[in-house]
Amino acid sequence: MKMSGQSVISSFAKPPTDLQYVVDNEIKEWHFHIYFHQNNTQEHSEALQLRDAVLRLRRDGAFIAVPLFRVNTGPIGPHPVGSYEVWCPAETFASVFSYLSMYRGNLSVLIHPLTRDQKRDHESRAAWLGQPYPLDTSKLPVRSEDIPSQYHSLQLGYAAQPSLTLDQRRKLGENVEHILTKEKEAAKAPPRD
Repeated sequence: MKMSGQSVISSFAKPPTDLQYVVDNEIKEWHFHIYFHQNNTQEHSEALQLRDAVLRLRRDGAFIAVPLFRVNTGPIGPHPVGSYEVWCPAETFASVFSYLSMYRGNLSVLIHPLTRDQKRDHESRAAWLGQPYPLDTSKLPVRSEDIPSQYHSLQLGYAAQPSLTLDQRRKLGENVEHILTKEKEAAKAPPRD
């Protein structure tokens, strides 16, 4: 790629399409970090009310989300202000994301996956609800031997058994493609190689 007479190197890597590879590397667990300015009593109170609401909704079956017991009243790790962590398995990610999108108020929420690449998870794989905060990721490991999986007793996330085989996934995909042939605005999948 050239820009204004200068050579620019693209950092884009071709996305993988091998089904086995993609399934084996799917993100299964996430963290939501709810941020509040530690010297702002209103924000601190709102953050704790949101935490209590998440706990009530988990108890009532709306989703599975596990706030860490500890609420950090000041900067800790890469997080520059008061915060607390909410673990979420992929199985209920959409429900937790939806709830926090709708009811976080003015609080900022860092969302990142849990993989072996903790530094990248907090930098280039992270997303924000609300205003982003600068993180200090200098002390995070670049790569860990193990995925920092949590709450194995729930048998969710990385501890879950696969719900579909590769053949079942292929059949599901073929069925979706067949149904979408009647939808004029839906992009069609390219033919198999």
